[in-house]
Amino acid sequence: MRNISTKKRIVIKLGTSTLAHKTGKLNIRRMTNLVRVISDLHNAGREIIMVSSGAVGLGAGKLGLPEKPKDTKMKQAVAAIGQCELMHVYDDMFAKYSVTVGQILLTKTIINNPNHCENFKNTVESLVGMGVIPIVNENDTIAIDELELEIGENDSLSALVADLSGADLLLILSDIDGLYDDDPHSNPEAKPITVVEEVTPEIEEMAGGAGSSLGTGGMSTKITAAKIATNAGIDMVIMNGRDPEKLYDLFEDKEIGTIFLAKR
Repeated sequence: MRNISTKKRIVIKLGTSTLAHKTGKLNIRRMTNLVRVISDLHNAGREIIMVSSGAVGLGAGKLGLPEKPKDTKMKQAVAAIGQCELMHVYDDMFAKYSVTVGQILLTKTIINNPNHCENFKNTVESLVGMGVIPIVNENDTIAIDELELEIGENDSLSALVADLSGADLLLILSDIDGLYDDDPHSNPEAKPITVVEEVTPEIEEMAGGAGSSLGTGGMSTKITAAKIATNAGIDMVIMNGRDPEKLYDLFEDKEIGTIFLAKR
């Protein structure tokens, strides 16, 4: 039994491949459905915290660039444009359901500083207590680790956010249905793994490289996030964000995606 239906405080990580078309521009239909379902879960009494990728991709799309820039300085500039666009869209879409959102930008320096961590926790508690959905992102215009190394830091960031905010569940929405015993993009015979009781070296070997050309995170970064979350006593689920309606099935304890069970 997954017991997802009992989870109250949920961190939802949205990847670029979920939010945007291959052009880099917003997937309006999917985002509209995501916001509607997340608002409904919020209205049902769940405490939602979002970790959203997409700033660089959306910035590139708004500028009409054929692909994300490779130069770090340009990435930072594009992220500044994309972050503004991203929050404007979230604010407008959630407002239709009378849900208020707030933005929190993090860096590794903040996460590694105990005083700053306490401030983050206090801010999250205050926002959630007021019925606001915090939307967290790494501050790409200042913190360049993710931009230069392209290591999918928002996967790990979402796990750290889940830990710091005392979440019951980390939910990562991606462009893949879950963990497979091989890469399903190249091997149609790959079999899904629905439950992972422990992140073993064998599980880590199943993780491939980066997926979408828009995003930076592949399955390997999600396994890293799973280790952080499960070690902190938090269950984590990877599922496809293509059909937001599936979130209802997940919270009715139906078998959706891959669940990584927390260490008790």
